[in-house]
Amino acid sequence: MSDLAAVRRAGLAGLLTSRGFVRVADASLELGVSEVTIRADLTALEREGRAVRVHGGAMPADPLHREAPVEATRDERAVAKRAIGEHVAAMVSSGDCVYLDAGSTAQAVAEALLRRRELRDLVVVTSALPIALALEPAIPRYEVVVTGGTLRPLQHSLVNPFAAPMLDALRFDLAVIGCTGVDARHGATNVNLPEAEIKSLVLRSAQRAVLVADASKLGRVDPAVIAPPDRFDALVTAGDPPADELDALRAGGLDAVVLG
Repeated sequence: MSDLAAVRRAGLAGLLTSRGFVRVADASLELGVSEVTIRADLTALEREGRAVRVHGGAMPADPLHREAPVEATRDERAVAKRAIGEHVAAMVSSGDCVYLDAGSTAQAVAEALLRRRELRDLVVVTSALPIALALEPAIPRYEVVVTGGTLRPLQHSLVNPFAAPMLDALRFDLAVIGCTGVDARHGATNVNLPEAEIKSLVLRSAQRAVLVADASKLGRVDPAVIAPPDRFDALVTAGDPPADELDALRAGGLDAVVLG
């Protein structure tokens, strides 16, 4: 490997560490080389154990980077997420105002809503740019509203300071909230504090709130608390959740729906 390639790969590894996720196209522009070269560099970094390749780019292999980009989680447990998406989308009626959270499970709900061609006059508010773009083909049947805020690269979501005034001014018939962990004692939690803050704000304005989490999230506790279990009308999960966690959540009054 030439000295130039070594320097370039070191720079690429630095971008991965600082950002948590790097797109091939972005790295190509920033480092001034072709996308083919960037892909080769990422493959080399992956062989060295310094990167993990995901759709469209890569993320650090360092396990301390706990928040995964939405590109990395989109295809994980895809069957479970699709089942959750279909179940939650069936709760929505024409004329509703719905909030869809950031994340790959909420995006599965958006994709299921897109398939419900009979729905009309639906207002969907989201802090996630991928969800807004996924729902674009449904306009004008759906009105798609994106909250303001500061863009977070990993989830492509918008957080404070600008989202809060909009969320306080709205009333949601249904809020679909994702999380990175849920247990009976701590409730729904998230790895990222700004994300958790937006989720908590939404819950203040929601008539009904549904927590969506595949089975891998049950029993996990992360630093940022979203809300206690009794703030949600239902937990919709799929996969093979731990029976003891389900029992504890149900004992606390949470309606837990487990999809096959």
